[in-house]
Amino acid sequence: MSGKRVQRLARRFGYLEYMIERYLTLFGEEAEAFLEGNDRHIPKTIRCNTLAIEPQLLGKRLEMKGFDLEVVQGIDYAFRMTSGEFPLGATTEYLLGYYFVQSQASMWAVEVLNPKGSEVVVDMCAAPGGKTTHIAQLMENSGALLATDISRKRMRGLRSNLSRMRVENVLALRVDAAHLPETGIQADKVLLDAPCTGEGLIPLQPERKRSRTLKDVETMAAVQRKLIVVASKILKEDGTLVYSTCSFAPEENEEIVNFALQNCPLRVVDTGLVFGDPGIRAPFGRVMDDSVLNARRFYPYKHKMEGFFICKLEKITA
Repeated sequence: MSGKRVQRLARRFGYLEYMIERYLTLFGEEAEAFLEGNDRHIPKTIRCNTLAIEPQLLGKRLEMKGFDLEVVQGIDYAFRMTSGEFPLGATTEYLLGYYFVQSQASMWAVEVLNPKGSEVVVDMCAAPGGKTTHIAQLMENSGALLATDISRKRMRGLRSNLSRMRVENVLALRVDAAHLPETGIQADKVLLDAPCTGEGLIPLQPERKRSRTLKDVETMAAVQRKLIVVASKILKEDGTLVYSTCSFAPEENEEIVNFALQNCPLRVVDTGLVFGDPGIRAPFGRVMDDSVLNARRFYPYKHKMEGFFICKLEKITA
């Protein structure tokens, strides 16, 4: 590819040159549309906490306060905020736990997990609790939900949100996830929203255009490989694992899934989502298992949400 084009796009959009080179390779003719999409505003979304209030009532209360709302298609308890007179974290309704400010893409990860009140569920990297409280909501505060995180500071935020959102079926445990198999827990479902470089958050945090190196991608991929092996160990046979990140990097997405297929008793299954782009089968010429096409990718320029990756896997008999 032309070095001058890489330099031109890097100057125009404010990225490190290595990132532009990668995007041109991954997205080809759509690369400039991808870059332009990362500079557009993404409306904030909130998830109504149905443990505390009905969505219709919450919508009316917020509209009376000057917020303009749109129901998120496919998630009838979530709203897209098109305008508002107050910060979303400064309303009475927020303080009462009537809603959580949560990205639309992360809501879809929990929807794909589809937790039930009769199940044992583990949220492996849970803090600050957006997905944990969402899982508890879909479980209707029944069953058992283990929420873990290694960070003491982030665990304080998790516990605060569990209390605010009226969650009662969660055991919050500060632990290195690597030690989870030692507990003997066997989960029906596991959510691994893995720590990542966060490239998908560029529309919300433009400084990420220049704050990550390829070495950071490699470092996070090593962490993700360890975590997905742990997830497979604590999952029951026929159990469901949802792996997700807010990264565009195939090294953190398809390549982690491909690693899991080769090293764990897991198989990829359909997410059930009717939108989103399929996974990338041969990123940078590295050929993955065909089944990674069942994963789903979300891009700001196409799907009007932050960049995200979701893959659903099932545990098979070893």
